[in-house]
Amino acid sequence: MDEFTIDELTIPASLDVPDADDFRATVAVRNACERDGYGTDELSYSAEELLPGWQNVEHEPKRLLAARVRGEIVARGIYETQPNETESAWLQVQVHPDYRGLGIGTALSDRLEDLAAEAGKRKVIVYAVSKQGPGERLEPPTGFGSVPLGNPEVRFLLGRGYTLEQVERGSRLPLPIEERALEERLASASAASGADYRLHTWTDRTPERWREDMALLFTRMSTDAPTAGLEEPEDIWTVERLVATEEKEEQSPRTALAAAVEHVPSGRLAGFTILSVPAELDRPVSQEDTLVLREHRGKRLGMLLKVANLLHLQRERPGHPSVLTFNAEENRHMLSVNEAVGFAPMAYEGGWKKVLDAPPPDVVVPEA
Repeated sequence: MDEFTIDELTIPASLDVPDADDFRATVAVRNACERDGYGTDELSYSAEELLPGWQNVEHEPKRLLAARVRGEIVARGIYETQPNETESAWLQVQVHPDYRGLGIGTALSDRLEDLAAEAGKRKVIVYAVSKQGPGERLEPPTGFGSVPLGNPEVRFLLGRGYTLEQVERGSRLPLPIEERALEERLASASAASGADYRLHTWTDRTPERWREDMALLFTRMSTDAPTAGLEEPEDIWTVERLVATEEKEEQSPRTALAAAVEHVPSGRLAGFTILSVPAELDRPVSQEDTLVLREHRGKRLGMLLKVANLLHLQRERPGHPSVLTFNAEENRHMLSVNEAVGFAPMAYEGGWKKVLDAPPPDVVVPEA
């Protein structure tokens, strides 16, 4: 059996310094695991794209662990918290497919859960992709979606006392879409929403007049989007955090395309959606957050926003092969919008929760 070591990495100030090689190696592990789990390279990111998010330590604190075999980084573990959040931590363990079965995942999970316990966290949350497989299925309490009970990651998490709380669907939209079809959908959604709503689009930084509204929308993203039994806490955004985050993101080669809808009588934004666009035309676009405030739902604003930003994409940055997005299986309204536009399911992942120091749940862990 290969021996391994685990250490915590210092996030480099740039990718030009010597210790940046370790960060690049963890990104390579990430991409190998995404490729194995989702069956495609479309979810791969570069170190240049990911580093700015790791450097935003004031607003999105993270710690990065690396496991090495014979000096080579073969796995990574992520411990993530939120400022002023006392109860929850988010964990991720990724072991390169060639180095599984050596106990590395268990050791990294132990270390990450210890970090959470030492910080006084009550619960930890894990998101894990689940390939499609035969046999019995495990459903979350929501009743929406399921994962194969015999999958290795399912057995692993159940054995550690995690409970499946939610299933998310990954979907893919082939591009381009006929512009006339998008324009017709936009006109239909605009007519349904009425004269009280006005569209706005921008690239990268939020215009100053909308910063306060966007900070509220990002905060409400953490409370208005369905999180089932994960009980995701409120993630508070301020104008200061919005500006600092966008400044960091400008260091990435990716471009953010935003569409927002204004409630004209109040002069405030009622919803938004963001696309993250890579520099390379042969790579897919990532659909990031989309939200319509609860008090403005039922007016087809979700369709209005999605179609407006797809038009924005095809006019400003044409040539990409697809758009990828993830939605909770119980978020039927947003899934219906996506399906109507042309998104099709491509993969599923589970949202798992463990209450620390709680008795293990009464579940049967299937044998390998």
